[in-house]
Amino acid sequence: MADTLKTLKCPACGKDMEKVFIPSEGINLDICTQGCGGIYFDNREFQEFDEKDEDISKILEKISNRKFEQVDTTAERTCPNCGAKMVKNHSSVKQIVEVDECYSCGGKFLDRDELVKIRAEYNTEEERSADMLKHVYTAIGSQLEELDKRHAKSVTSRSSLQKLFLKLAGA
Repeated sequence: MADTLKTLKCPACGKDMEKVFIPSEGINLDICTQGCGGIYFDNREFQEFDEKDEDISKILEKISNRKFEQVDTTAERTCPNCGAKMVKNHSSVKQIVEVDECYSCGGKFLDRDELVKIRAEYNTEEERSADMLKHVYTAIGSQLEELDKRHAKSVTSRSSLQKLFLKLAGA
């Protein structure tokens, strides 16, 4: 979904969000500068700012050295762009930062300071992906090992006729 020029209401505190133009990316981010300090990313914008080497100086300029309202980060949120209910997901398998995501339009909302925390989790996208693969293999590895054992047992216990049939079938 493309950038919207309408003023969005912050899903955390309800205040108007300020459009902050990021020239290097040609993107308008929505930042809650008058309320809680949250940031809303339209679909596919977040990936331009989630790694350490990507420039977030304009964002930090808007939220650094300011007092912001405290909000309930566990509260349900509604997407400020399309009005759908947002879903809470973790930014990585480390489960340090919880992100509000809209499955309808692809938007993401980060509470104050969460962008900095996400960027500190990994140095590169490759590290993030490798950690995810390691997590998946750890989670399902024992199940795969059990399947391999059962398959090996079934292969060795086949009758001569079954083995002949499989050989003729090319299996």
